[in-house]
Amino acid sequence: MRQIVLDTETTGLSADAGDRIIEIGCVELLNRKLTGNNLHFYLNPERDSHEDALKVHGISNEFLRDKPKFAAIADELLNYLRDAELIIHNAPFDISFLNKELERIGRAPLKTFIGEVTDSLVMAKEMFPGKRNGLDALCDRLGVDNSGRTLHGALLDAELLADVYINMTRGQDALIMDLDSASTDGTEVVVIDLSRFELPVLLANDQEASAHEALLLDLDKASKGKTVWRSMAPA
Repeated sequence: MRQIVLDTETTGLSADAGDRIIEIGCVELLNRKLTGNNLHFYLNPERDSHEDALKVHGISNEFLRDKPKFAAIADELLNYLRDAELIIHNAPFDISFLNKELERIGRAPLKTFIGEVTDSLVMAKEMFPGKRNGLDALCDRLGVDNSGRTLHGALLDAELLADVYINMTRGQDALIMDLDSASTDGTEVVVIDLSRFELPVLLANDQEASAHEALLLDLDKASKGKTVWRSMAPA
């Protein structure tokens, strides 16, 4: 499975109002592992960044003057992204800018080139409802080192988001493993037939049963008789 973690920096907040992309950073994951096959561009947006945007990314208008325009890198970018799943934090923002850039050069929308889009911000809101779910907050919460992030940068942010995404999705998906699937790192998978084993059933002795009942009574007393097991107990 090929995934691309993508981030952009822009001259402002609205692609429809004429703001443009100034930086694109892409980080490749193959079978959930970083490959090092990353892609990064600075772009000449043919306009100046808004003052507030400059405070966020710190990329000066002068620095971008001699950088390529989007049309010059479009084919390389689309070939790199082709058929991959994109992982983007607040995906509608970046997708709207990429689609507007493609529209300007007469190309089809991004969805015609890629597999699907996963919005990591939506994932984070589902996992951590009511909490801050910006990239810095997620790095702090998930133990990802973001000490080098003083300003926003597309490639650095994509690298951080890749680590955040791996941390958010590293839990086991199911209790039953797919025994027909091969391992992703090329090592041999040893399959053990558990049906050959007879698992013993160990019943609690009288002392253990009494201790368990005493614990339930204490919990029942602490909740003033509102424990679930009491309400579900047969009459």
